[in-house]
Amino acid sequence: MKNKLNLDKLPRHIAIIMDGNGTWAKRRGLPRNHGHRKGAIVLKDIVLHSSKLGLKYLTVFAFSTENWKRPQDEIDYLMSIPKTFLKENEEEFTRKNIRINWIGSKERLSDDVIREIERIEEKTKVNQGLLFSIAFNYGGRDEILKAVNTILKKGLKEVNEFEFSEFLYSKDLPDVDLLIRTSNQQRISNFLLWKLAYSELFFTDVFWPDFRNKDLEKALIEYQRRERRFGGIK
Repeated sequence: MKNKLNLDKLPRHIAIIMDGNGTWAKRRGLPRNHGHRKGAIVLKDIVLHSSKLGLKYLTVFAFSTENWKRPQDEIDYLMSIPKTFLKENEEEFTRKNIRINWIGSKERLSDDVIREIERIEEKTKVNQGLLFSIAFNYGGRDEILKAVNTILKKGLKEVNEFEFSEFLYSKDLPDVDLLIRTSNQQRISNFLLWKLAYSELFFTDVFWPDFRNKDLEKALIEYQRRERRFGGIK
């Protein structure tokens, strides 16, 4: 049985739904925001390890369009994370040749959050290593609907798959090869619907604040065990 990671057969694009921050905190008698804080620390480690392994694309689901339904104090804290996370890690990410990319809607976001995201995108745009995309204020259906409406406004009557994808927030990303979701939640939750068409799915019962590099490698090894099919017959 294959149990060693083959660095020559890594997926091109990994996406992660970082689930379980609130539950992790609750089980420890801590406020939910403590789980989000711990989750941000874990994310830095996973980004750096992904870069070290030689992964090309990593996309994480940081804040969905549905998350606006959460309590206001939690929303306020989640809104502060991008600025803090990027400022604390931008120098190290830059040294590691990591490029930062944001996908999502700017609607309802404060000007300071938008400015910080755009600043770090501009600063790292020349980097040629891992493309680290943060899906923030993102929804898969919202992405597709806005693409359709943009196409209609342009007066286009027909587009192919490639042309359609050029109107998506995620236009700079290839299809997802492997989706990882933590906290034993087995659904895709409106994440990257267009890009997940043929993705392999990996679910783990590990809460995101407990997710470690070894857990990432476990998912990668499982991916390498699978025989991928794209509608064909064996």
